[in-house]
Amino acid sequence: MLKATKALMCIALALTSFVSAASNRKEVDGPVIGIDLGTTYSCVGIFKNGRVEIIPNEFGNRITPSFVAFTDEERLVGEAAKNHALLEPKRAIFVVKRLIGRKFDDAEVQRDIKWLPYSVVSKGGKPYVSIETQNGLKTLSPEEVSSMVLVKMKQIAENYLGQEVKYAVITVPAYFNDAQRQATKDAGIISGLEVLRIINEPSAAAIAYGLDKKQGEKNVVVFDLGGGTFDVSLLQIDNGVFEVLATAGDTHLGGEDFDQRLAEHLVKSFKKKHNVDIKSDVRAFQKLRSEVEKAKRDLSSVLQVKIEIEGLIDGIDLEETVTRARFEELCNDLFKKTLTPVQTVLDDSGLKKSEIDEIVLVGGSTRIPKVQQLIKDFFNGKEPNRGINPDEAVAYGAAVQGGILGGQASEETKDLLFIDVTPLTLGIETVGGVMTKIIPRGTVIPAKKTQQFTTHQDQQTTVTISVFEGERTLVKDNHELGKFDMSGIPPAPRGTPKIDVTFEIDENSILTVSAKEVGTGKTESISITNDKGRLTKEEIERMVADAEKFADEDKALKEKIDAKY
Repeated sequence: MLKATKALMCIALALTSFVSAASNRKEVDGPVIGIDLGTTYSCVGIFKNGRVEIIPNEFGNRITPSFVAFTDEERLVGEAAKNHALLEPKRAIFVVKRLIGRKFDDAEVQRDIKWLPYSVVSKGGKPYVSIETQNGLKTLSPEEVSSMVLVKMKQIAENYLGQEVKYAVITVPAYFNDAQRQATKDAGIISGLEVLRIINEPSAAAIAYGLDKKQGEKNVVVFDLGGGTFDVSLLQIDNGVFEVLATAGDTHLGGEDFDQRLAEHLVKSFKKKHNVDIKSDVRAFQKLRSEVEKAKRDLSSVLQVKIEIEGLIDGIDLEETVTRARFEELCNDLFKKTLTPVQTVLDDSGLKKSEIDEIVLVGGSTRIPKVQQLIKDFFNGKEPNRGINPDEAVAYGAAVQGGILGGQASEETKDLLFIDVTPLTLGIETVGGVMTKIIPRGTVIPAKKTQQFTTHQDQQTTVTISVFEGERTLVKDNHELGKFDMSGIPPAPRGTPKIDVTFEIDENSILTVSAKEVGTGKTESISITNDKGRLTKEEIERMVADAEKFADEDKALKEKIDAKY
């Protein structure tokens, strides 16, 4: 355990531009795509000839379901996988973004498992998907499953561009913690992509909104409610300078939760009428989930929908009429929950509601009329901006970032400056289980700060540096990111040794912590990305090899089918 001293040294990096200076830029020999890796749908774009192009898949759709499924012959990703989920729900994987970077015993993971048709097991304390593939029963990490979706997005881009794609910018929710960010980056590596940058989804959406707005200062709230996650960011946009003033959110709130509420309502209603539990039949329940999602979408434009599924279970038909008012009543507490982070970003930024110039809605769930009405009422009748496509805005911003990193700067992007901040406070545990802050929430990134500590026992030769993120006073109420021991400290009375603890956050919001004993100069460090909850280098290498094997099998199957027909 460490004891905090009053000595404090802060090494602040100068504010950086949206990308590193040209002298530090990595040599990129090919196109850089921007990928919005969503919970329910993913989207890919490219910055080309001075503008962003959102790339359609083989069906002509600009968004692709984040589904992976297995048959006896092949692996399916996208639309085909979503359709196959109705036939063999136990062999289809979806909403895996809710598992990535989490621990198996997380309350949110346990809650989701009850609703998922596929099996989720604990492996090293992490949630893994156990599923029957064409090669037998396999356990797949969330990173592996996400990598399969990324491979699909990579292929969509390659088919469109007619060339190999090796580089990508991938977006994550602003409120993703360090483990979730690194897990997303690992998924990119497994897919064969070099991830040049991880950027926050609301920040990417802000670019889609503000890229052409070069005049005057504007305070903009980006309200991003997707299929599985929710973020709010407050930015100040001034002549191409994008500065994030505050960010807040909930990584476990979105369209999936609204679907679950409606599905639960229909399950109860059906059981009351027929004394049959739809959830007892995985295939029947998956059919219901699919129809519920369609009904939810339809209720954004009509006042009521009729859900009809012939012979759903035991030969019994399901027929239910759902009104928009009933749907809103079922989800009312979830909808209202979105307003708390909005108030948080206002409080953190010190701005009043009247000082907000624009409210930008992002994510498919912002199409829900009740959500729009709540945000409008919150801002005293101010109409939200509906000028950008909520499904494509995040991929658009990622593509702009990719274009700049790939040397594709245009008139609109050449002077672009982006200043982002940390969403959560970072610190270490000190005497009494206290959370001692090193980097406060809202600190501009990249950032590097050092604080000096000492021992709290006589003749202490080893201290444990336990790293946490969160806003609570005690570490037990916050989230542990990792720990390491600083040993070899010369024996001395307590309070004598001086240990400098340095936190460094890179442009992807990924953290490295190091400690240095000032007297001897000895150092120890931990890249939080290598904590025991993350994939090891060996695991990643194995998964890369598996991904290549899958790709070879898919190619061989395609050649076999082409030869046959």
